[in-house]
Amino acid sequence: MTLSARSLLPVNLTLGVLLVVLLAVAAGVAYWFRLSPNHSANRPREIVVAGVRAAAQLAAVSVVITWAVTNLAGLAAFLVVMFSVAVRTAGRRLTSNRTWWLTAAPIAAGVVPTVAALLLTGLVPAKGLALIPISGILIGGALTVTVLAGRRALDELELRRGEVEAAMALGLLDRDARMEIARPVASDALLPGLDQTRTVGLVTLSGAFVGMLLGGASPLMAGAVQLFVLIALMAVQAIAVAVTVELIARHRLFRPGSRGT
Repeated sequence: MTLSARSLLPVNLTLGVLLVVLLAVAAGVAYWFRLSPNHSANRPREIVVAGVRAAAQLAAVSVVITWAVTNLAGLAAFLVVMFSVAVRTAGRRLTSNRTWWLTAAPIAAGVVPTVAALLLTGLVPAKGLALIPISGILIGGALTVTVLAGRRALDELELRRGEVEAAMALGLLDRDARMEIARPVASDALLPGLDQTRTVGLVTLSGAFVGMLLGGASPLMAGAVQLFVLIALMAVQAIAVAVTVELIARHRLFRPGSRGT
C-alpha cells in the first residue's frame, strides 16, 4: 500500500501549534544555556527569526514553484536566486567586508560542473521539477561546508598567528604557512557529509529517498537516486572546502583587520 504525503504529515492546526512549540523550545534552550558565542550575538533571537523566515520563504516558494517548473525563464531565475542567496549567506557568515562575494567561487566550483554533467549526460532533464531540488541540495551542501570551513580556518589563523609568522621565518611562503594552519581544521567541515553517507539506511533516511517513495518510485530507484545525491554532495563539498581554504590562504577572503596576518 502506497503511503501518501498527506497521511505522513497532515497540514492542519495541530501541525502549526507543534511547530510554534518546537521553535519556542529551540529558542528557550539556547537562551537558558546561553548558547551564544558572545554578547553581540543573540542565538535565541536568531532561531526565532530563522523559523519565521523559513515559514515565509516556503510559503512564497509554494506560490512561485509552479511557475518555475513550467517555464524555462522561471527556472533560470529561480536557480540564480538560490545561488545568490547562498553566496550572500555564506559570505556574511565569514566576513563583513567586501570580500564576502568571493564565496561564490567555492559554491559554484563544485555545483556548476556537477549540474552541467547531469544535463549533458541526460540523467536529469532541463525541467524545474527535476533540476530545482537537485540543484538546491547541492547548493545547500556547498553553502554549509563553505561556512564551516571558512569560519574554522579564519578563527584558527587568528588564534595561531604566531605560528604562521614562525613558519614564514623558517622560509615558508605566506600562502604555504597559512595553509598549514587552515587546512587541517577546515577539513572538519566534511565530517557531517561523511557521517551522513556512512550511516544512510542505518541511522537516517534522507528526503530524496523518502520523497521518491512517497511519489510512487520503487525502493531500488529511490535508493539509486539517494546514492547519487550523497556521492555528488561529497564531491561538491570537497571542492568547496578546497577552494575556500585556498582563498583564505591567499588573502583573497579575509576578515576586517586581518589583511596582513
